[in-house]
Amino acid sequence: MYRFCQLNNFKFRRTKVADMYLLYNVIQWVFLAIFFPVLALMVLVKRKYRGRILFRLGFGIDHCARSLSTGTPVIWIHALSVGEVSSCQTLVKAIRNAYPRGTVILSTTTRSGEAYARNILAGSVDLFLPYPLDILWSVRRVVSRIRPDLFILVETDFWPNLLHELKIRGIPSILVNGRISADSFTRYKRFKWFFLPMFKAFKLITMQTENDCNNMIELGVDRHKVLKLGNLKFDAVMPGDLSGQIKDRSSFGIPDHKTVIVAGSTHAGEEEIILRVFRKLITEFPDLFLIIAPRNVERGKPVTLLARQEGFIASRRQEPMLAGGNLLVLDTLGELAGVYSFCDIAFVGGSLVQQGGHNPLEPAVFGKPVLFGPDMNDFLEIAQGLLNCAGALLTRDEAELFEVAHRLLKDKKMREEMGRHAAALVAEQRGVTARHVEMLQTIMGEADN
Repeated sequence: MYRFCQLNNFKFRRTKVADMYLLYNVIQWVFLAIFFPVLALMVLVKRKYRGRILFRLGFGIDHCARSLSTGTPVIWIHALSVGEVSSCQTLVKAIRNAYPRGTVILSTTTRSGEAYARNILAGSVDLFLPYPLDILWSVRRVVSRIRPDLFILVETDFWPNLLHELKIRGIPSILVNGRISADSFTRYKRFKWFFLPMFKAFKLITMQTENDCNNMIELGVDRHKVLKLGNLKFDAVMPGDLSGQIKDRSSFGIPDHKTVIVAGSTHAGEEEIILRVFRKLITEFPDLFLIIAPRNVERGKPVTLLARQEGFIASRRQEPMLAGGNLLVLDTLGELAGVYSFCDIAFVGGSLVQQGGHNPLEPAVFGKPVLFGPDMNDFLEIAQGLLNCAGALLTRDEAELFEVAHRLLKDKKMREEMGRHAAALVAEQRGVTARHVEMLQTIMGEADN
């Protein structure tokens, strides 16, 4: 086993950690050898796998690397998908301001994440990349070509080969905005032999809450490596940063007299519930207008079809608004904040189905009353904070969603009061980005020395 490590240029002593990396790569190579024909066919047949896959394997990186400026330091930031890009957008902009002559690279795993990043961070990032597959030669090829001085991982998406390769090359890696849900903590403990070496590969880990810090330390990470710096999502939704996304109703073809409910970041199974609730509400409130923003914008067509089958005059954002319509499906990226800015009530999706919920701060920052379902595990602290300050209400099922929405539609004063509380909670949490930049500058200073 040790000889095998030497042949494959694994630079570590024979330890349990070494055995973990070896086992990981052997299993990976066996899997690829067995399933390569199937994987190749999937790439050829499915459009979503084409194009980016070669980049993820490390091909084309030479051309990208040559197009980069020679500015230093080179800072590589990785965000898994749309949610993580949204979380780190203020940090990326702050890093650009702190290092105006540096090179900022942002990688994403998903196609939608990359599209969203290009839309909101075009002026702050020098190179957008698909995240390399965690195959040893792909990782080494990408790291060798872009030669980062610092790697920043946002929240999650841990991969052993990349983190180990950075460590053996002496490139500091930092986990920012870390969080550990109850389910994740159980999984990390059960497979501690696999996850702990990755966590230990980080030079520093910043977590959102004290409980997150304690969980990381309990897993075996050195307590001096773990810092509580708060949740970047609070700064990511600050009004100043979203000023360009604030819209009025006319830009969406919605008359000013309409009362607007936004159901944001919805998933399959939720739209049916929301449409049934809307049908009941509109009988009493005929001036009601509903905007559904599916989390995956590619679901815009089926969601629109579903609404039309239910008898609604439903339009898609990508098409002209239908006359007399009372429902819009927002199937575009980067516009959800715009509709939250002018709505009267906001429901945050991924919470009536088991998807962990989505960011309730997005409507809260605009002073809107926030509703969400029982599954907010991915935003537990934020959701609880909004409930505690009376800026949000929990709706456990369809009946409660109708009851709460009905109450808010009848009581404008209640809507305004909830909105004020929600906006105040966001304002109280300012400064998370600044604390992260100060920490990063310390790390970079240590690297220079």
